[in-house]
Amino acid sequence: IEVEMSTKRACDACHRRKIRCAGGQPCWNCGHASLSCTYNAIPQKKGPKGNRAKVISELRETKLRDHANTGGYVDGFDTVTPPLSPPSSHKSEIIDQQLVSRCIESFFIHLYPTIPIFEKGALLNRAKNMSTSIDNYCLMTSLCAFVLTQPGHRVNVSDFSGGSRLTSHDLGKATFEEAIRIRKLSSFIERPNSDAVVTAYLLFGCCFYLDKHSTAWFYLREAATLAEIIGMDEESYYLSTDTTAGIRERRLFWVIFITERSYALQKHRSLTLHPKLTLPTLYEDSNDFSAISALTQRVNLFRPLDDDFVGLWNKTKTTCTAQWLVQLQQQLTDVLPEKLAGTESQVADLKTTQQWLHIVIWRVSMASGFLSSTSPHPAMRFTYPVDIARDLIEGTSDIALRSMSIHGSALTEKLFDIACSLMDVMACTPANPSTATIAVGPKTYLNRLCSLLSRLPGGSSRYLPVLLSRVDD
Repeated sequence: IEVEMSTKRACDACHRRKIRCAGGQPCWNCGHASLSCTYNAIPQKKGPKGNRAKVISELRETKLRDHANTGGYVDGFDTVTPPLSPPSSHKSEIIDQQLVSRCIESFFIHLYPTIPIFEKGALLNRAKNMSTSIDNYCLMTSLCAFVLTQPGHRVNVSDFSGGSRLTSHDLGKATFEEAIRIRKLSSFIERPNSDAVVTAYLLFGCCFYLDKHSTAWFYLREAATLAEIIGMDEESYYLSTDTTAGIRERRLFWVIFITERSYALQKHRSLTLHPKLTLPTLYEDSNDFSAISALTQRVNLFRPLDDDFVGLWNKTKTTCTAQWLVQLQQQLTDVLPEKLAGTESQVADLKTTQQWLHIVIWRVSMASGFLSSTSPHPAMRFTYPVDIARDLIEGTSDIALRSMSIHGSALTEKLFDIACSLMDVMACTPANPSTATIAVGPKTYLNRLCSLLSRLPGGSSRYLPVLLSRVDD
């Protein structure tokens, strides 16, 4: 039986959106926006308009929850056969191909030297078809969010702000929320693939730079878990993978490995991934020699800090030997050559990370009662942080601030840890009157570290006040 719909009554979706409804089933608005068109709601009195964008988002989420398990097209995406589904009419209200292209360009200029996990041509091709599958769309939106929330550089978003004063960081948060919303429709948990792994890693980066550290750890652990589920930590996985894709996925595994170890030390977490794979080869791509070299050096910095060491750091293990800690310090020293090749951002990351890890091991040595003033090993002396601060200041003096800022608060926190250890030594070591007039010493290094911290992301607002309060105390 056909029911004639009066145009005097709006459908449920148009009523929620507070827009004029032309009637019909579906009405023009619902058909255009791919919404379910119903007339089930009991008419109520008119109320204030509210946020239309929020309403349409809620309507779509309701529809997606109702139909995600039924097959067919949902919100413009084929939920049955991603990523091989045909193109759809989906048009994102958050991002478009122009913004995605700009973010890809920015990624390869600023971030690729330390995160060499994508092939530019393939990524741009996927951007052209980002609405053909949920996996593809989630990858593009999470990449945009990752780039837009990065400190130290900005993407021009004036074309996407609708005349408002929207910043790239604001757009990054909106894009992050869009990626999370759409990702709920994906079956990546039951049918994980490398796209799910890299998307989880990118979402981790977004949360890290948005200061959502519990959520960041969740996505980082999710990336590691998905990588293990599909076997990215085993050599056999790469025997059945396309050579070009396998090269990028092997790099992705090691990037997640490094990130997990660094974050586990900073936040006192446990480890998931272990270094069972062979490293990327330096000559697999002549254009990527610098990026691959920096990646392998970063892996080798973190590789010695295994479950046993992390257990000591987290105080879940208490037994070790002084000789073992001395060997770890020497391994760290031997990883990097005296003169590092590569971009400034790579050198800044490597040198800062190396000196920070020296301090981490020194702290474990101190907690274990192995430090002394007369040890033949400088790393086992109470004054070792003075040497670390000196080497770091000298090693990064020629590096532009922008090349350090690109690493965000992760690098800032490492410098803060070094400065704190230096202050501990200065507080416990009486000043020597005979050297009080020497220009260069612990106070000079501390002043330079504070000056550097004041100009890095999060330094002046979060870390520098803590250091200055300790000076006052």
